[in-house]
Formats: sequence, structure tokens, C-alpha cells
Amino acid sequence: MDRFTYRDGVLYVEDVAVEDIAARFGTPVYVYSHGTLVTHLRQVADAFADLAPLICFSVKALSNIHLLRGLAAAGAGVDVVSGGELYRALLAGVPAQRIVFAGVGKSDEELRYAVRSGIRCVNVESEGEMRALARAAAECRMPAGAAVRVNPDVAVGSRTPAKTTTGRRGGKFGIDLDRVHEVYRLAVDDEWLRPEGLHFHLGSPVFHPRAYGDAVDKVLTVTEKLTADGAPVPTINIGGGFPADYEGSGVPGWSDFAAVIAPKLRSFVAAGGTVVMEPGRSIAANAGVLLASVRYLKTSGSRNVVITDTGMSHLIRTAFYDTFHFLWPARPRNGLSPVGRTGEHDQPDLARYDVAGPLCESSDYLAKDRLLPSLRPGDVLAIFTAGAYGMTMASHYNSLPRPAEVLVDGGDVRLIRRRETYEDLVSAEVDAEAGPAAAGTTKPA
Repeated sequence: MDRFTYRDGVLYVEDVAVEDIAARFGTPVYVYSHGTLVTHLRQVADAFADLAPLICFSVKALSNIHLLRGLAAAGAGVDVVSGGELYRALLAGVPAQRIVFAGVGKSDEELRYAVRSGIRCVNVESEGEMRALARAAAECRMPAGAAVRVNPDVAVGSRTPAKTTTGRRGGKFGIDLDRVHEVYRLAVDDEWLRPEGLHFHLGSPVFHPRAYGDAVDKVLTVTEKLTADGAPVPTINIGGGFPADYEGSGVPGWSDFAAVIAPKLRSFVAAGGTVVMEPGRSIAANAGVLLASVRYLKTSGSRNVVITDTGMSHLIRTAFYDTFHFLWPARPRNGLSPVGRTGEHDQPDLARYDVAGPLCESSDYLAKDRLLPSLRPGDVLAIFTAGAYGMTMASHYNSLPRPAEVLVDGGDVRLIRRRETYEDLVSAEVDAEAGPAAAGTTKPA
């Protein structure tokens, strides 16, 4: 959390105390650091400088158009997985030639939208999708870049959740190695398709650089065979899935990944090839916190339970993946600063709490058995490493409005998404009552 620091016992984001943000905008509220986002983007670029990759930030991790606009201004492209994400990216001003489109179930409508928008390429995930993209390009009478998403089928390690492992044989994503050649030839032989290269994505988060090295080796072997067959492979996209530091230790840095990946791809780049990367959480996770307020404290059996004003409808990762998020008061009593991320330390005046949300679900916890300074109703808690897969996975479950989002840049504080209202919850339903003319459309312009 580069620009989230405690100063004299108070948590700051860049030059602003987060309790002032909570007082001004209320809680729950997502708060992002522009400086951290840009710094993390530059760290990727620096580590892989000899490959000069196109870094396409993964919109599914963090999709607010104001944040995408800032990353694009710093030189990033984006990786999208739906027509809605493509719409966001274009609205944010991301150049079309810096947009790649993945996703296993793209509709004909989405493919036509991608073609008309002139994006860099579509990462195709089946033979049927390649044929659908060819039809879309022919209908639009516009050429379309087509890459093939490969399943390298490499081991990623036990720390990557099974629910977020995507590159293994037998899964729904991508095309198995033994079928890549025939599907790629469809792009080579079609008059409207431009063969753009090969793509893979192993899952997220992947903690072992060796997994990327193994995948690159397999993709390079396929590349050699395709090239020998007269099928050009101008791009290799190594995907995303790089980890973020949630717990304060045991996470490899960008230099560790570059040391394994870059040497394998230098010859490809030297021969004129382009490398694309799709980091998401590694850039965004530690660039954001979720601020929540303590509503109630209770004793349940032998446990101290804290009920907050946010939960799994705003940050589902802990309930869905059983993952860890460090949390700490924005202004802890007695000025107790956190030591490390786990909270498991020997400072005095700490108590064990289960931190829960307000939803009617037994899994609605943010933390269990966590050592924290004493808490009271009204205290503001900061839930760290919430910048990725927080707001993008938020829902209206229990008819709870989604939080506001705030961006901090130095001392500047800007609301980039207003808090939803009860009227927002039912607006699409009320519009439906007014008849078809009042309803909107999901069809892109």
C-alpha cells in the first residue's frame, strides 16, 4: 500500500486523512490512490523494459472510467471481457489499438462492436468463436485482429484458488494445445481476419514465476510450428494473474517474474514480435481501501463480534474465496499502529474480534478471530488491498445500494462514483413499467 500510511496514529491516503473522506462522503466508501496505481503500472514496465510490452490493464479488476482514464494517460492499454467493459474503456478514452478483448462467451453483437471499434484484437476461445468473428468482420466489412487463447495446461500451485484457475486442459477457457494450429489457420485463411498471435491466462493469483516460464515455453513451441507453416505470429500475450501482497509476505516481485519470463521472449521481440501483458490485481489491489463504520458490538458465546455497515455485497472475496484482507481502524485508540498485515503481534490493548457485515448470510464476514485495538460504534475501519475485485464484484444483494468511490491524487479528493440510492435500486424496474420506449438498451452504439 505505497501511499496508504499511518501518521501520528491516523491513516492517510497520499496527503489526505481517510477519516476526513469518511466524514465527507460517508461509509462504506471505496478510496483509491492515483499515485499508487500509476507507480504500480510503471513498476511492471520497468521490470520488463527490455521486452517493451504493451501493458493492458485488466478492466474486470477495477472498472471505474475515471481510473481507467488515469491509467491510459500513463500509457496503459486495457484487457476487456465483455461489451460493457469495452464500452467503459472507449468512454474512458483508451485508444482502440490498445484494447484486447478476451472472454469465453462473446456474443455476435459484442464481436460486431469490437470490430466496428477497431480494437487491437479479439482473443478467440473456440473454433465457433473464430467463425463468428469472421462473420462479424465480413458483415462490418472491416478487418479484425484475431488471437487464439491457448490452454498451456501447466501447474500453477496450490495457492491459486481452484475457482480462479483458468489455463488447465478440460476447463471452459481457451483452446487445447493440440487444436491451436487448426483454429489459428482459420484466421490466416480468412479474408477479413488478421492473425494477431497467441494468448494465455493461467489463473489468478499465480505465485510461481516458473508457471509462466513453462507456459511461455509451450506457446513458443506452437509459435515455431505456426511460423514454419506460413502462419505469422506477431504477438504473444502472456495474460495476467500476477499476485498482489495481501498478507505482507511470501509474494514474488516483478523482478522475480521478469527474471523467468523475459529471457525466453527476448529473441521473439528481437525478431519483431510484440509482447502483451494483462495485469489487474497486481496494479490495483493495493491502490484501494474500503472504509466501513462500526455499527454494533456484541458478545456471541465467547466471541466478540463487530457488525459493520459493509459486507459481502460490497466485498465478496472473503465470503466467496475465503481470502484474507488486513483491516485496522482509521484512528486506532492509543495510537496503535499495525505491525505487518496479519495483526498477529504482541502489542498491548488488543482484543480478538470477528468482523461481520450486515447481510442475512452466515458467510458475511470480513475477518474472524482478528487482533484489533478496542472498537466502539462509529469507529471507521479501513479494509486494505480492496482495489481489485472489490467494487467490480459488488452487488445489490439484500437490496443494499453500492458504495461511493473516491479518488485521491496528492491532496486532491474527487468523487468518481456517487453513492447509490434506493431509487437507483429499482430504476430499471420502474422504467420497465413505463413500457418499451422507456427502457434502455444493452446494444452498444
